[in-house]
Amino acid sequence: MTATAAPLDLLLLPSWLVPVEPAGVVLKAHGLGIRDGRIAFIGPREAALKLASKETRELPGMLLSPGLINAHGHAAMSLFRGMADDLPLMTWLEKHIWPAEAKWVDEAFVRDGTDLAIAEQLKGGITCFSDMYFFPKVASDCVHNSGMRAQIAIPILDFPIPGAASADEAIRQGIELFGDLKHHPRIKITFGPHAPYTVCDANLEKIRIIAEELDASIHMHVHETASEVQQAVDQTGERPLARLGRLGLLGPRFQAVHMTQISEDDLALLVESNTSIIHCPESNLKLASGFCPVERLWQAGINVAIGTDGAASNNDLDLLGETRTAAMLAKAVAGSATALDAHRALRMATLNGARAMGLESEIGSLEVGKAADMVAFDLSGLAQQPIYDPVSQLIYATGRDCVKHLWVAGKQLLDDRRLTRMNEPELVASAIEWGRRISGRNE
Repeated sequence: MTATAAPLDLLLLPSWLVPVEPAGVVLKAHGLGIRDGRIAFIGPREAALKLASKETRELPGMLLSPGLINAHGHAAMSLFRGMADDLPLMTWLEKHIWPAEAKWVDEAFVRDGTDLAIAEQLKGGITCFSDMYFFPKVASDCVHNSGMRAQIAIPILDFPIPGAASADEAIRQGIELFGDLKHHPRIKITFGPHAPYTVCDANLEKIRIIAEELDASIHMHVHETASEVQQAVDQTGERPLARLGRLGLLGPRFQAVHMTQISEDDLALLVESNTSIIHCPESNLKLASGFCPVERLWQAGINVAIGTDGAASNNDLDLLGETRTAAMLAKAVAGSATALDAHRALRMATLNGARAMGLESEIGSLEVGKAADMVAFDLSGLAQQPIYDPVSQLIYATGRDCVKHLWVAGKQLLDDRRLTRMNEPELVASAIEWGRRISGRNE
């Protein structure tokens, strides 16, 4: 891999470079060069040091990988973190979350909550996230200002939501925002019908037609619990996924979030349609929603990405921890210690997320020509020694506190664990103040 005569903007020299593509590769004594926000060089250290570069950084003891991609979440719900713990999904939603949203969610809530989520994710090695929440224009402004990358899913339900009095209004807002941000280098707009049980056939048809016209993705909670599926069967005689297939929504642009319930017919439909699955293991575990059969999906050739879900049901936005949980859970569910090995788990948290969002040509792996979205993990600590396979150590023995540096499109947003564009003390103070208001405390 070669570079042109123009000097690099930055040359990084880590102990290990894990490109993710090709799969299973760990490069030692290699360098990576960035020019104009893109990867311009990957090659042996000796060759790298011969290149002209405006800046060279040694990263001893560090593993350089693609930035992590959080393929599902509700960013602003970080301000509801820990508010209604240890409850089943529908009780959590109907008795606690929906009433709290009706009372508190406005543009200021979404702005402050999204900024909090962005900062937490950057410090955890996440360079791109998918957000599905109210006031998506506000969230997109937060992403733009932060320098991060995101997919913003326009929330659509059959009833009024904060910021949209009807599904038609939400769809109109989505079309407008899609047009405004169509050429944004870091933000992608998609459509987010909430779930099969909150969106009728007529509105799903509208969304399908618009998504096809705009070549936009659709992001939706599907088969989150067994009771959701059973209720649909009892009422209509049809499983929700089959209904979505009948309506023409499934396909390579469709992102099915959760999918804890998968029959043989469901599996065939997923394979045939080339639909992506977004796996959120910790939220599913905490809400006792069920287990997504990741290894079964993977062996069937289905693209499986990973998401944290919102901090109100997780309760963190720690994708590295989520990936570790996913790897462990996949083994237990499959009854096989070889299920979802460390290298595939990292792929699920990077390139598979990019593929689900239709961004695989831009991000998700370290390849010449792709955007320089990268994270450096410090594996020099006591808890990571000795190192036989650095990717195994990353997945099974490393926490997000080992995230050292992070770049999006070549811009460093985290330098030695310090946010370069966001004020962490201000974000903490804002979150504390929201907590006081929401809980009614006066102290």
